[in-house]
Amino acid sequence: MPLVAGVDTSTQSCKVVVCDADTGEEVRRGSAPHPDATEVDPRHWWTAYEAAVDRAGGLDDVAAVSVAGQQHGMVALDEGGDVIRPALLWHDTRSAEAADQLVADLGGGDPSAGRRAWAEATGSVPLASFTVAKLRWLVDHEPEHARRVAVVALPHDWLTWRLRGAGSLDDLVTDRSDASGTGYLDVGTGDYRRELLALATRDRLTDIQLPRVAGPSEQVGSVRGRSQRDLVVGLGCGDNAAAALGLGLSPGQTSVSVGTSGVVAAVSATPTHDATGLVAGFADAAGAWLPLACTLNASRVLDATARLLGVTHDQLSELALEGDSGADGLVLVPYLEGERTPNLPGATGSLHGLTLATMTPQHVARAAVEGVLCLLAEGLDAIRAQGVVVDDVTLVGGGSRSRAVQVLAPQVLGVSVTIPDSGEYVARGAARQAAWVLTGTPEPPDWSSSLRTECVPADPRPQVLARYREVRPWST
Repeated sequence: MPLVAGVDTSTQSCKVVVCDADTGEEVRRGSAPHPDATEVDPRHWWTAYEAAVDRAGGLDDVAAVSVAGQQHGMVALDEGGDVIRPALLWHDTRSAEAADQLVADLGGGDPSAGRRAWAEATGSVPLASFTVAKLRWLVDHEPEHARRVAVVALPHDWLTWRLRGAGSLDDLVTDRSDASGTGYLDVGTGDYRRELLALATRDRLTDIQLPRVAGPSEQVGSVRGRSQRDLVVGLGCGDNAAAALGLGLSPGQTSVSVGTSGVVAAVSATPTHDATGLVAGFADAAGAWLPLACTLNASRVLDATARLLGVTHDQLSELALEGDSGADGLVLVPYLEGERTPNLPGATGSLHGLTLATMTPQHVARAAVEGVLCLLAEGLDAIRAQGVVVDDVTLVGGGSRSRAVQVLAPQVLGVSVTIPDSGEYVARGAARQAAWVLTGTPEPPDWSSSLRTECVPADPRPQVLARYREVRPWST
């Protein structure tokens, strides 16, 4: 029974799962926390990786490993491979103005033309989270650091390189899924757009090195373990692509993650180019594409509502399910931390339709769950508007453990919903990629037998989303 390992180096922690390479059955796991910050010295990721590996029982009996990581982060290295400054992570918003500048710059001063040009060139319109915007910020605000940059990598690139021994900068590799979130990769061809990198860095970093974009199942190296066995190292991928791989999604299938952020990611046979910026046209980890809409608000809305009502999450679910569909007209627009989809960073949440009749815990709980699901439903519709087929939805993320979310999702989203057992699907996807690299087969191994799910049929209640759209503070 060959074993493979998958690593999820996320914003909050490093998780390691060890799986049977043939079936995907999880054998053991371990995790370790990352610093809670929007900029982090990458060396903390390595420390957490080593701790997570130890807590997972080590890798001495493992044949291959791949690393999946949080997207967009900027890891700037000098010519000696040393980290120049703490990595800026995806949720660091200091580059919001830089992103707006880049959109206008490519459009010759016209933001609308700029959005169209960026979408056509890279599949996405840059936001503060994108690496390309962080590079503009670095050049403008830390020129002394910018002058030292020899290579820019992503978090999973750096950890994979470190795992392989952190040798030559020429050994740095990435994959198309993670690279498609930089803002300077042509998602259709898989080639870097050097002219966009030059634009972002005001022609100051035109010759810096970028990690080589490896093929979906390419072995990028090996490392000698403590058992004196060689551990095959896969190329890794971005976290959302890894989750899709871990769930076994294929074109026509979509994941909806109710986590710290909300993520709607659909596997597509063709790339997308959304000039509105609502949908990022990313690539997946298996040769297809992964158009994605990301919201800033998701499970923390449910956390806040539970605190407001003084109840547990289970009690919040009970209250929500006691209420009527549509909460008798009470609507929570859940922009509690601003919003990214739609792009309203300064927005706040709002409660509409509050009356003596609707000012009850049941109504507020129902409105909170439906409000989060309506926000995610708008992400689904934005993806459909790009011509992507959405046949069904797989519901994941911490918030998806809520029984109210599971029951109401088929109503608000209007499609059948598959609910897998709780699991580390990003790390599982990285492990599946490691098994693919190990076997060298044309397609990833079939791990469906180890994926246990519950399917809830569609129960459309279109009036809920229609009422939400009446009161949300933007129009299409």
